[in-house]
Amino acid sequence: MNTKLRSDNNRREAGFTLIELMIVVAIIGIIAAIAYPSYQDNVRKTRRATAQADLMELAQWMERQYAGDFSYLEGGNQPTLPFTQSPRNGTAFYNFSFNGTVTANAFTVQAVPAGDQANDGCGTLRLTQAGVKTSTSGSNCW
Repeated sequence: MNTKLRSDNNRREAGFTLIELMIVVAIIGIIAAIAYPSYQDNVRKTRRATAQADLMELAQWMERQYAGDFSYLEGGNQPTLPFTQSPRNGTAFYNFSFNGTVTANAFTVQAVPAGDQANDGCGTLRLTQAGVKTSTSGSNCW
């Protein structure tokens, strides 16, 4: 009888119960529900930072155009941007274009969010020839 008691105790200590596994699954689910939106927000911020750097690069490209011709226009015509999306290869999360018409003395280049980046709270990012940085919605986006 003593031998049977020992074998019953050994079976109970050998594994996890269903309730213990369900508690672990519930805890993992709660942590994931909190962590995933935060992760997505950080991914959007990183994509936005890349687009901001690209906007600065496009503004520098426009300034080089101005330094050569004393005009932002290319031969009197609207200039063509050297690249139109961010990142430059793969899925576009921002599309670049001019906001309005480029004049000899002024331009505004913009980054319009695309795909999942449209869920970012900042909206369209803009940069002028004077270095004025704005966004269509949200604050602290630059």
